[in-house]
Amino acid sequence: MSRIVIWQIFTRLFGSSQPCAGIQDGTINQNGCGKLNSYTNDVLKYFKSQGATHLWFTGLLAHASKTDYTEYGIPASHGSTVKGQAGSPYAVRDYYDTDPDLAVSVPDRAKELKALIRRVHSNGLGFIMDFVPNHVAREYHSVNLPNGKSDLGGNDDTDVTFSPMNNFYYLPGEQLGGAHDWHDYIEYPAKATGNDRFTSQPNEYDWYETVKLNYGIDYSNGARVFDPRPDTWNKMTDILLFWAGKGIDGFRCDMAEMVPVDFWHYAIAKVKEKYPDIIFIAEIYNPGSYQSYTEWGGFDYLYDKVGLYDTLRAITVGQDTTASITRCWQQYGRSADKMLHFLENHDEQRIASDFFAGDAAKGRPGMIVSACMDSCPVMIYAGQEIGETGMDNEGFSGTDGRNTIFDYWSPDKLERLYNHGEMDGSQLSEDEKSLQKFYSTLLSICKNEKAITQGKFFDLMYANPTSEFFDSNRRYAYIHSYRDELLLIVVNFNDKPALDRIIIPQHAFDYLELSKMDNCTFLNLLSGEQFRWSLYPDSPVRLGIPANSGIILKIRRN
Repeated sequence: MSRIVIWQIFTRLFGSSQPCAGIQDGTINQNGCGKLNSYTNDVLKYFKSQGATHLWFTGLLAHASKTDYTEYGIPASHGSTVKGQAGSPYAVRDYYDTDPDLAVSVPDRAKELKALIRRVHSNGLGFIMDFVPNHVAREYHSVNLPNGKSDLGGNDDTDVTFSPMNNFYYLPGEQLGGAHDWHDYIEYPAKATGNDRFTSQPNEYDWYETVKLNYGIDYSNGARVFDPRPDTWNKMTDILLFWAGKGIDGFRCDMAEMVPVDFWHYAIAKVKEKYPDIIFIAEIYNPGSYQSYTEWGGFDYLYDKVGLYDTLRAITVGQDTTASITRCWQQYGRSADKMLHFLENHDEQRIASDFFAGDAAKGRPGMIVSACMDSCPVMIYAGQEIGETGMDNEGFSGTDGRNTIFDYWSPDKLERLYNHGEMDGSQLSEDEKSLQKFYSTLLSICKNEKAITQGKFFDLMYANPTSEFFDSNRRYAYIHSYRDELLLIVVNFNDKPALDRIIIPQHAFDYLELSKMDNCTFLNLLSGEQFRWSLYPDSPVRLGIPANSGIILKIRRN
């Protein structure tokens, strides 16, 4: 499989046909909403040209919302069970339905999604969607349930707290209450809340709009009742097979480690038996579970959040040194090629936000490392390539350095990028265009250079612990080698350009099977600049490294 570059798109935040009015907590009619039909061939070609191999469309499944679609036979959600006006896409109200917000013609929403999948594939891209296995909307009910299938919770025994044949966990004799104001919404008996809150009194910081799904774990005593197979296993596997049958290419599985790995072992095997090329990506945050979720669970890739993301973020904001990058990759073990690297997604604060770096350009050195350290997949969040800040106060989510997942909105930078579907860059500033070019160039390098995708990696930091020119704690250097191809990569997390001398030790020459190279050409793949130098063991190479960026030098014999 070739190098995977995933472009995450929060579907409703991009491609609206109307300008966003910028009304805090505004309705869909006030602030607009991106549509499936907005992702035309021209739009998809843009993502392909930027370097994407797969598009992850976030928020496709029908979820709880304050927008009323009852005229189309879609049940209305009680306002107290929805966060924001648009609602969280992770409070799914019907696993078998496409979210009506995304449709130009609500009755034809399934057809519009089918057409989008077809367009994505015709443009040579893969299609990834969310699978939300751990929790559902409080008022979950499928209006599109396939014949012969029963709804989640439809056959539950609500008089017991736990049964492996129940889909939800109950609190018999207790009505839903707590700090959140439920107004006239009644839930009796109360169900356990999605973030493992087994109480009838969830608070405002809980995932109170969701209920926890039951995969056969009795949380009162830790018992795992997997035989006979829990009913939820069968229903959720059916849902995976339903969407795999639509021709999608992968699932990004939300909070995968909140669901027992035994379920994944069963379900992923069932899906891959019929669709062997489909990929599964786990949102997971516990490194101690990595191996079990890949080798036993069957996941192809895992979020690299607590490893490389946290490391690069800390370095970028001056809370750590580049020595931590070495420690980070040394801890991967057998999971190294299973990680999914990223610097942004919908859960994390934007690089350009005041809560992170405050300047999108400061993300360049970290992005070079993220994209070019390993051959595993890398992910970009739409707008990252033009410096989206996430600093709007959209409504429920407030100003937090993230683009809202709860509100109807269209960030200014994304509106100007879309430009009524033209995607021509005419509305972008010169700085935005420069950053955009950096990302497209970098992603082309990380996908096409065999030294990265197939070669050996060597960390040069132990041979270059100090620099006489600048703070070596803000510099990271490494090599990739494949046959006669050699890449020397050096990044600079400082705000000023620097001169440096990098030594490639004899041990690296031996490990990479290199011989000394006289008067060879050094081509910087990021800038196109080149110079000539001789490459000998333990002999320094003099380099100029731009501020908040780096160099990727392809070394050629003459």
